Amino acid sequence: MISFSGKGGVGKSTLLVLMLKYVIETKKFKNILVIDADPDANIGDIIGQNIKFNETVGGKMTRLKEKIQKREIPLEVSKNQIIESEVFDSLLEMEDFDLIEMGRGEGVGCYCSVNNALKHIIDVLAKNYDLVLIDAPAGLEYFARKTGQEVTDLIIVTDPSKMGFHTMERIVEVTNEVHLDFKNILVVGNRFPEDMKDLLTEKIENIKDDRVKFLGLLPNDEEISKMNLIAKNLLEISPENKFYKSAKELYSQII
Repeated sequence: MISFSGKGGVGKSTLLVLMLKYVIETKKFKNILVIDADPDANIGDIIGQNIKFNETVGGKMTRLKEKIQKREIPLEVSKNQIIESEVFDSLLEMEDFDLIEMGRGEGVGCYCSVNNALKHIIDVLAKNYDLVLIDAPAGLEYFARKTGQEVTDLIIVTDPSKMGFHTMERIVEVTNEVHLDFKNILVVGNRFPEDMKDLLTEKIENIKDDRVKFLGLLPNDEEISKMNLIAKNLLEISPENKFYKSAKELYSQII
């Protein structure tokens, strides 16, 4: 179970989709699940899928809340049973993998039932898959609530910015504070010039956590930016794309 995290806008969703492309190519995993835990629901957009709100877990939870308020739920059926049913109903089956979009919460500032449902999804669904890839929300609340306790590898994506570095450091701090025991915490510098590599590795060394390791750098790529702009499926990027080739070299160290 591999989770991608980092400050908003650093490209973690893009890197997750490229890892998905890589693992599909390797054919090492028969059953793959992608969980888009970000309320912005970017994964669907990146792979060219127009996923409506009512197809997301957030949408299902909104409808469930309405049913509860209208007393439309049979008394003999537990809420957990209904949530599980709704969550499984939001599972989107693609050709090579399955996808769940969490979507936004059911009210302003309220993500409680969505986060609880996410924990339930991870516990129940993950057992049925060989590999689970999670796109974590940009905020630290995801880790503070101890969501993703079964994650084995945490990939922190940062760009060359003070905010990116600070988020990286805070994510590690929070995971230690709430005792999330990842096997590996791997840092990727995205859209990173080579001459700034030492600055990033120094920041990683200063964290002083044996689990935190530098995975590598990835440069800016105009083709990926263009594909994103015209809403083209990133899974269809050419295998010869330099950025994708560089990403594959990093991923081969994990997979």
